[in-house]
Amino acid sequence: MNEPVTVLQSFPEPRPTTNPYLVMLAAALRAHPGVTVVNFSWRTALLRRYDVFHVHWPEILVDGRSSIKKLVRQALTFCLIVRLWLTRTAIVRTVHNVRLPQGISWREKVLLQLLERRTTLRIRLSAATELRSALPVATILLGHYRDWYAAHPAKRPVRSQFGFTGLIRRYKGVERLIHEFRAIDLDDATLLVGGQPTTPALADEVRQAAAGDARITLRLSFLSDREYVDTVTSSELVVLPYRFMHNSSALITALSLGRPVLVPDNVVNRDLSTEVGPGWIIRYPGELTAADLSRALHEVRLVPDRAPPDLSRRGWERTGTEHVAAYRRAIRMRRGAM
Repeated sequence: MNEPVTVLQSFPEPRPTTNPYLVMLAAALRAHPGVTVVNFSWRTALLRRYDVFHVHWPEILVDGRSSIKKLVRQALTFCLIVRLWLTRTAIVRTVHNVRLPQGISWREKVLLQLLERRTTLRIRLSAATELRSALPVATILLGHYRDWYAAHPAKRPVRSQFGFTGLIRRYKGVERLIHEFRAIDLDDATLLVGGQPTTPALADEVRQAAAGDARITLRLSFLSDREYVDTVTSSELVVLPYRFMHNSSALITALSLGRPVLVPDNVVNRDLSTEVGPGWIIRYPGELTAADLSRALHEVRLVPDRAPPDLSRRGWERTGTEHVAAYRRAIRMRRGAM
């Protein structure tokens, strides 16, 4: 019989703005007998006993809204790494991003690299993810969002409406999308952008890019679940013009809501296209262009009655089971029993 497992997640008690992926993961884990999930606080992380520390976006640990808060968090992160080392606690990291964040300080970089060296096992969200180090790896696909948004009925798609949703970061290319949309040769085309920009400066740039074009609607704020569903499902085509795309919750969410998506061409998106079936993922090479938008919309209309995307490998019961197996594997490794 398996021993009980206590897992400290790197995210605090969920709030309305918490990523649904984290909430659904915690629920899937708690459904397993013998598994205790603990949400993050610095007091808990430094003083409470747990078997596994599961970290998602480690850069959050070392960041803060002011210079003083950053320094305090960085000192606490160093203490946490030492504590995990002394207690031989297993560290599992989900590789949401394969690169370190840009623009971080040398202290942040050193701490993130130190945490990486202490990591026992990494979880990748796609078999196509190539990881440089020799650390053990488990592949667990990103779960779908069908159940999460099931309470909100879909809108009828508006003809020729392109849509973008999600947290607006600079690398996601929203300014490029607006620029290329303005050059599109479609009389009835519209663009709906919904999501919270990460900085006021970025919000100003997005507004300036859209200024003077009545076909573009901006909703630059946090979207409730209802608003998120409305934005995605009212669009004939969702466009995610990321300058760098690897694992995208926004992509899986759009597919979960039954909308085709235009994304950059890469090996991860090619594999996902094969998995979900034809007609759902349309890819473009290089930088997004107005021609890509027109072509993608044409391709969508070629198959108006396509079968729903196949997300059968992404159910949360399976995802929870695979995470528990990864935790137990990491514990055995940390204890020296491979």
